Amino acid sequence: MLNKYPMWKNIMVVLIIAIGGFYAIPNLFGEDHAVQVVATRGAEVTASTQANVVQMLEGKGIAIKRAELENGQLLVRVQNSEQQLVAKEAIAEQLGQKYTVALNLAPATPEWLEAVGGSPMKLGLDLRGGVHFLMEVDMGEAIRKMEEAKVADFRSQLREEKIRYAGVRKTPKGIAIKFRDADTVSQAENYLKTRSNDMIYTDASTDKEFVLLATMSDVYLKQIKEEALQQNITTIRNRVNELGVAEPVVQRQGAERIIVELPGVQDTARAKEILGATASIEFRMVDDKADVSAAASGRVPAGAEVYQRREGGIAVLKKEVMLTGDHITGAQPTFDEYSRPQVAINLDAKGGTIFSNVTKDNIGKPMATLFIEYKDSGLRNPDGTVKMTKIEEVISVATIQARLGRNFVITGLEHSEAQSLALLLRAGALIAPVTIVEERTIGPSLGAENIENGVQAMVWGMVVVLVFMMVYYRAFGFIANLALMANLIMVVGVMSMIPGAVLTLPGIAGMVLTVGMAVDGNVLIFERIREEILGGRSVQQAIHEGYGNAFSTIADANITTFMTALILFAVGTGAVKGFAVTLMIGIATSMFTAIVGTRSIVNAIWGGKRVKSLSI
Repeated sequence: MLNKYPMWKNIMVVLIIAIGGFYAIPNLFGEDHAVQVVATRGAEVTASTQANVVQMLEGKGIAIKRAELENGQLLVRVQNSEQQLVAKEAIAEQLGQKYTVALNLAPATPEWLEAVGGSPMKLGLDLRGGVHFLMEVDMGEAIRKMEEAKVADFRSQLREEKIRYAGVRKTPKGIAIKFRDADTVSQAENYLKTRSNDMIYTDASTDKEFVLLATMSDVYLKQIKEEALQQNITTIRNRVNELGVAEPVVQRQGAERIIVELPGVQDTARAKEILGATASIEFRMVDDKADVSAAASGRVPAGAEVYQRREGGIAVLKKEVMLTGDHITGAQPTFDEYSRPQVAINLDAKGGTIFSNVTKDNIGKPMATLFIEYKDSGLRNPDGTVKMTKIEEVISVATIQARLGRNFVITGLEHSEAQSLALLLRAGALIAPVTIVEERTIGPSLGAENIENGVQAMVWGMVVVLVFMMVYYRAFGFIANLALMANLIMVVGVMSMIPGAVLTLPGIAGMVLTVGMAVDGNVLIFERIREEILGGRSVQQAIHEGYGNAFSTIADANITTFMTALILFAVGTGAVKGFAVTLMIGIATSMFTAIVGTRSIVNAIWGGKRVKSLSI
């Protein structure tokens, strides 16, 4: 029968719209003011921690909506922003320095809705509020560390080739390698050129000494800086993800800077601490022949340094770094055959080779893991940048039981320390420290104002469109308005369902744009139906031809717009990408509601009936 959908198709339309509406519901519940607690520096958030925090807050008269312990993080929801501030101070005072306590906003979705996967749209920094940092990588430190690594490489390579040298040291001009005669200089230069072609070698001998000077080529310097930036971006992103900040933005800006945005985090100081927790890891041999008590009083052996141990006391370590954390590809807390905690480490190929060569001669000797943090000192350098304080401590000392390769374990840890160390190692190591050169806080009130302005723009735009459609197309205009509302609900529902989708202020603009595009599709269909009726077609034929002939035009227009949005998503960043995502989702839903949705209603009302005229 003409213009009649089968029952299954009508059920499909209703079901799709209902699913979109169901997943849009969580956006009606808003957000709770919350305090987030994350363990750092060997601590652990447990059920006991949760119980103690809840008991303490209730004793201070703070009403708790809900306290949730998940993935080693505690989230305490309170009634309002005033109680949030009081709760944050009280929790920080009770737990101490081994925990990061930060203000946050948490979705107020009911537990039953969360149980079936319902969650609100993720909001960007401009809508939710949060903190924005512009960080600069210390490229000088990256180059210095690479030079130190080259010094160690030159020593080991010359020893392997049995080329005798008098010394290898860094100088302002490069790495100077001293020899006893000119022939050895020439022999070393020819050999090192085959091993390290990223260095430029120059014979800098004088009448009194024979020196081979190695300097980094411009190409190699550029490569070091690029790798330092990319590695730091990866490390910061991993660290933020591990600490549970929702929907962070970590991206490069220029050749030396990184943008970090943490939506929902209202406490700038704590946000800095989260970023400052990203540190570097070094493996060094313990100087087991050193007198620890003498070293504590200042008499440190040559070639050694004194560091504080996390559990107390000091450790005397050799200056030479065996391996840095940038070679670690994986770290997991596990247990040995006696159920003692340990951390299983995986290295990349280069790191495995280095570690194998170093440890084969140190079996039975203690090895230390040195943890290095860079924190904001509260002072500024002469150029205006933030002065960072370097904090170094030994987090574990273990005895090398056998020659180590790409896989080994670190023992001698408590269970909580093993989990914390694995987290730090998984996040990676900073090749060079970073400094915060710009910081900006966007308060929740400003984010709420942006949402209100965006929603008002959408509402007034929709009101104008709805009134026009009702006046101009009458009954068909009412049907188009129903489809328009369904389209908006579906956009919100799909945005809520996609884990990586983030709504920003430009994204709201994309939603407003899809409202106009959805109406445009209905206008094309309705105008085609009018033309068919004026051309002498029956009502049923006009409806059939109107939807059939307008489809290709609507599809062409939407496909080209969709391709443009796809390109914006591929090459854009931040707000541009958010706009593109919203636009693509809106195009897909508007095609469905404008063509399939309205056709289903029209068929249900007029399809298969003897109708002499239409209210259009």
